[in-house]
Amino acid sequence: MIDRVRGATVVRATAIGAGAALTAAIPLTFPAHGGASELDAMVSEDTVSPGLAQVLVAPSNAPVVVALLLAACAWFALRRQWWQAVTMLVVPEIALAVNTWLLKPLWDRRLDDHLAYPSGHTVHMVAVATTFACLVTDRRARIVVAALTVLALVAITPGMAELGYHHPTDILGGAAAAAAMAIGLCWLSDALRARNRA
Repeated sequence: MIDRVRGATVVRATAIGAGAALTAAIPLTFPAHGGASELDAMVSEDTVSPGLAQVLVAPSNAPVVVALLLAACAWFALRRQWWQAVTMLVVPEIALAVNTWLLKPLWDRRLDDHLAYPSGHTVHMVAVATTFACLVTDRRARIVVAALTVLALVAITPGMAELGYHHPTDILGGAAAAAAMAIGLCWLSDALRARNRA
């Protein structure tokens, strides 16, 4: 049992560290004059049409993400897993707030008239998926959520670039930041729950 707890701790700490390190490392690739980096240039903005781009970015649109968030909360509430339901509701919103008020101003990467890094749409979407994966106990559900999230990221990246919403590195940084924050906050929630039980 102790080895299992230690193993889970190592996995969580490694995931948080890797996500945080990637989020902090990506801005080192940004050109001094602003604009797209070499990594961004690898994903051409002309790969999809504007109409298709609108469809591709749909998984990251706020109404879709909020609907998925509420569905995940309902999943736990229907099972009377109240702590998980509340954690599911709170964690993605904290991650989004930290991104909006701390991370974006910290890196101050501007695209047109908005702060672009890390992508807020991506942070919200990935935080919802990561939080659900952290809280659900069914391994198959975790795998399905992870696979669908990766597919969504692959879809939204060219769409966001084509529409001029974000550079691909904004999306990569958003995914890394969201995963690190969601895993860390779920870990904190577990610790608080264990303390309350004690």
